[in-house]
Amino acid sequence: MANLYWLNQIRPEYRASVGLKAFYLSHLQQKGYPVVPGFVVSALTLQTFLESMDWTEPLFADLPGSSLHIDIDNSQQLQAIARQLRQAIAAAPLPNSLLQELEVATAHFQLATLILRPSLSLDPLAQRSEDSQLTTLALKSAGLLTSQVCRSDLESLAQGLKQVWGELFSAKSLFYWQRHSIPLQQLRLAVLVQPMQPAIASGTICATETRLDIYSTIGLGIALARGEVVPDYDLVDSVTGSIQSRKLGQKSIAYRLTNPSHLQSEIAPPSSEPAISHSAASWLPPLNRAAALQNPLHLTEVPSLVETYLLTDQQRTEFTLAESDIQALVGLAQMALADGHTLFELEWILLPELVDHSRLYLTQFIPQTTPISPVSKSHSLPPSKRSSKTVEIFPGATLIATGLSVASGQAIARASVITDTHTFPNEFAPHTILVAPTLPLDWLPLIEQSAALISEQGGMTSHSAIIARELGVPAVTGVPAITQQIRSGELLWVDGDRGKIYRLNQLSADIANVGHDAHSETRPSTSRQQPRLTTTLMVNVSQPNQVLKAANLPVSGVGLLRAELLALSVLDNQHPFRWLEQQRKNELVERMTEAIARFAEAFDPRPVFYRSFDFRFHEFQDFHCTSPSPTTHSVLGMRGAFSYRVDPTLFKLELACLAILQQAGHTNVHLLLPFVRTVEEFVFCRHLVEQAGLTRTSNFQLWIMAEVPSVLLLLPDYVEAGVQGISIGTNDLTQLLLGVDRDNADLASVFEERHPVVKRAIARLIQEARQLGIPCSICGEAPVRYPDLIADLVHWGIQSISVAPDAVESTYWELVRVEQALGLASLRAP
Repeated sequence: MANLYWLNQIRPEYRASVGLKAFYLSHLQQKGYPVVPGFVVSALTLQTFLESMDWTEPLFADLPGSSLHIDIDNSQQLQAIARQLRQAIAAAPLPNSLLQELEVATAHFQLATLILRPSLSLDPLAQRSEDSQLTTLALKSAGLLTSQVCRSDLESLAQGLKQVWGELFSAKSLFYWQRHSIPLQQLRLAVLVQPMQPAIASGTICATETRLDIYSTIGLGIALARGEVVPDYDLVDSVTGSIQSRKLGQKSIAYRLTNPSHLQSEIAPPSSEPAISHSAASWLPPLNRAAALQNPLHLTEVPSLVETYLLTDQQRTEFTLAESDIQALVGLAQMALADGHTLFELEWILLPELVDHSRLYLTQFIPQTTPISPVSKSHSLPPSKRSSKTVEIFPGATLIATGLSVASGQAIARASVITDTHTFPNEFAPHTILVAPTLPLDWLPLIEQSAALISEQGGMTSHSAIIARELGVPAVTGVPAITQQIRSGELLWVDGDRGKIYRLNQLSADIANVGHDAHSETRPSTSRQQPRLTTTLMVNVSQPNQVLKAANLPVSGVGLLRAELLALSVLDNQHPFRWLEQQRKNELVERMTEAIARFAEAFDPRPVFYRSFDFRFHEFQDFHCTSPSPTTHSVLGMRGAFSYRVDPTLFKLELACLAILQQAGHTNVHLLLPFVRTVEEFVFCRHLVEQAGLTRTSNFQLWIMAEVPSVLLLLPDYVEAGVQGISIGTNDLTQLLLGVDRDNADLASVFEERHPVVKRAIARLIQEARQLGIPCSICGEAPVRYPDLIADLVHWGIQSISVAPDAVESTYWELVRVEQALGLASLRAP
């Protein structure tokens, strides 16, 4: 059997040799669909290569015919075996005969960049042709195997090919297939090689007999698959082709090839085969987005090959596709429907206009076995298209509830349902999905160990939601009676991006898990070499185990370190007053000092703004202690600076911690006072700060949270009393201005940080702070929930924005875009 097959020459009997991805594309190309040309390195080539290797480890000696059964629950052994296998494959030379074939084949492309895409199938003797779920499994499982982008020279191609082969033996892949009881010798891995060129746009079509859901974004599909943009959305009638609705997405960035080749020579297979009359500049496969969430493809990031760029205001505010482009896509989908395909997904690219050549090409075809639903996509869709009915998105996957998305991310795991929130649950199983009426803060150890969180109560700004975002735990709250709908042990999928909760069977869970795992491991991070900002970007972080991760983000310091959340981690999940009752004052000071020091050291010399204790009783009511005068009201209770006046004991201990830090040389820690209602409260606190000796350090700063309306009206008085800076807390400011309990899920639609009164209050605080000569920051959730608010903040003159770690990337790029649009870059010092 040959090593290479051209796409337009693949016959039905070659299916196992070329893999499902290449097989379906070949089928379309031979029926006249516009498909990016390419060739396939057959699965037999890999098998022959493995057989020819000189294995020194007996375990691998019969690898091509061996099941390689290993203890997949022994992670150390699994990682070691995977590493040995991949290193051996990377080091082994390719046969000269194969190298010669590759050299001849790639010469027909005459382009600088190639993409190598895994194309997998299962042994036809081990798989019944009618077993559609296993076919889907093989097609979706490509998310386990990373594609490679490489130069077209022979050395780069050979290395890229071995890297794709090595993906089959990654720890994740070995675990996945053995857990499915599918031996390695039943897997057939081919590699589809295609030329890569720039694209105007890319996206997908989800097709049924009645509707077409079209998603599009500018440039390569990387930004779409990574969730960095919300694509444009077009709903089209499958029968008539009429556009039913259009929804503009949210696009700030796009991806392109760096210094791409613009050769205009013809691409054709060898002369002995039928010629393909298409220009070389026509071919560019977008990012493989097989069913988006389930199977995102992640290109190996080579800075010299792919780069990010900012979209102009015109690009952001206009639809990616013209109506003529939509009709061309509709035409292709209708062709596929007429050919008997009733449920499928197409991936496509749109290329620059070329004389006598199509602008539109297909790069993937995925047949579906269940109806395709917009809720299965990994990006947000128009609210009018989000179904509240039971919707199947995988075989056996069912939407059972929708709530508030308070922490993004995806998780698939068994459920642990806990109905008693007044007793700490000692039997909780780690790495399961915690389902409860509420999420008390004394459950922090459970939150840290949870795969995801679901609760009947709670809002976006609750402390539990804040912790979930810091820890990267997907969370959905405000789901009525969810503890009655789910039983412990059930397999669930929590979609924290859209607030969806699904019940899964095992097969559909595994299909979805492939894409989830691959996605979570390759999230991009903003490089410190990216464009500098005029507006200071900072991070909100309070969990000690997140310090190093946060310190490596492209931020200028910690804008908000919440003392009460920090204390939960370092005080054995007990209220500080309990420690005082137990006569453990000195130990409390020691632990808190050590914890704050970790932040100071990690961010040095960048500033860390430590916000002193602000206990909201309803969130700490299960911490059994005799805190002074507790009240059950979450807004107007014994909070912030007023509580210090009632009993200054705990506040004085915090000041003692900061004083110790200063004496140890940590002069980058500053104090942020919470929930200051009156100037008199501030003056009282300032006196205690002075008595603690903190103001003896010249660069020490004493700020207040601007979250009570009195600060809005009396800011000059506060500054005269000694306030050196303010940080706007949009969570409390919004609820106090609108009279809305921020933690009441039933009032979530009324809790609106973009309400005119809230925006006017924020603008006034920023502008008045500038007039008074003090810095002004914002640390609430508003800029994250509503990125369009960032432009207003910059326009008003905000000096810094502080967000949760998982929002740093998106906020950074939005700031870059806004500042460039406003011309702030010219104001930077050289």
